[in-house]
Amino acid sequence: MSYFSQEMKKEMAPGIKSVLKKYGVKGSISVRHHSSVVVKLSKGKLDLKENPNIYCLDSHYEGEIRDFYKELRDAMSLGYYDNSDPQSDYFDTAFYRHIEVKDNYEFIN
Repeated sequence: MSYFSQEMKKEMAPGIKSVLKKYGVKGSISVRHHSSVVVKLSKGKLDLKENPNIYCLDSHYEGEIRDFYKELRDAMSLGYYDNSDPQSDYFDTAFYRHIEVKDNYEFIN
C-alpha cells in the first residue's frame, strides 16, 4: 500500500527546494491523501504550460524544461520504489509523485 507522510515530506523538501531555486521557479510541496507527494508550481523563469507526466519527460519535453522536470522528479524520489506489474493487476509502489502547474502560473521573463 502506498504511503507518504509529513515526516517524509520534511526529509524530501530540501532537495526539492534546491531544484526549484536552481531553475528560478516558485512552488509548494504538499501531501495528498497520505499516498502522494505533490509539488505545485506557481511562477518562475521557465515557461511551463501543462502538468507533466513524470514517466514521459524525455519524449514530451526538451532542453531546460526537460532538465528541470527530471531533476525535480528525482528530488521527489527519496525512498521511492515501484514493484508494480500492471499486466497482472498488481500495484506496489512506495508513494505517488505529482508535479502540477497552477492554472494561473506566472511566467517571469
